[in-house]
Amino acid sequence: MRSVAVTPEGDHIRWVELPGQEPSRVYVHGLGATSPAYFTEVAVHPLLAGRRSLLVDLLGHGISDRPTDFDYALESHADALAAVLTGAGVTGAELIAHSMGGSVAIVLAARHPELVARLVLVDANLDPLPRVPGAGGSSGIAAYTEEEFLAGGWQEVLDRVGPHWASTMRLAGREALHRSAHQLIRGTDPTMRQLLLGLAIPRTFLLPEADLATFPGTAELTEAGVSVVAVPDCGHNIMLDNPEAFVRATASALAGGEQG
Repeated sequence: MRSVAVTPEGDHIRWVELPGQEPSRVYVHGLGATSPAYFTEVAVHPLLAGRRSLLVDLLGHGISDRPTDFDYALESHADALAAVLTGAGVTGAELIAHSMGGSVAIVLAARHPELVARLVLVDANLDPLPRVPGAGGSSGIAAYTEEEFLAGGWQEVLDRVGPHWASTMRLAGREALHRSAHQLIRGTDPTMRQLLLGLAIPRTFLLPEADLATFPGTAELTEAGVSVVAVPDCGHNIMLDNPEAFVRATASALAGGEQG
């Protein structure tokens, strides 16, 4: 385990590092998740192994610190991740980032372009979302006020999302979980989609095949040079639901090819 202090107060982001060749690959998890649990199996697959790989837990999540005075905005997450990469001596990285982590990766690439050479976004959030009371993800978490969430809403959410997601969500700081969800549904200005469209690096967006027909803005993304790749037999957690197909699609994206 390795770590870098990313706030003036000395809060640390931690990661698991797999040795290998440069350029580095950086794996970033989604809301209430942790990168070692979500990405280790695919990172060591023969098609992806052999690169220096950092499986990073965002501030407030997993094995990283959980400060209660951090705002957990996407921009703040991105700047904290930039501090990690700089501290680890990483430049021109290939980022493989899931869900909220994909949103953070887009903002990172826009704010710190020297750190990111390529993006593989795994069903990432590109647009602001509504608050939906009773939902299990970011929309449901953000439907609570922070006071409501801390007082018992967090347990209601854990009960709704089921044991798999709850097993990693319970590792997140409660303030971190609520503020990250709130900031994620608020989005950025320009939006994450607009930032992605404006990037000049290779970009691939993986999504479940079942969602392709209703996924908004596919033509706009494709026209801007973003490769949109549908992965079969999976849900939102593509790397867990169908690791073999995820690895093939990701390896193709990192090699500069397309898989559809």
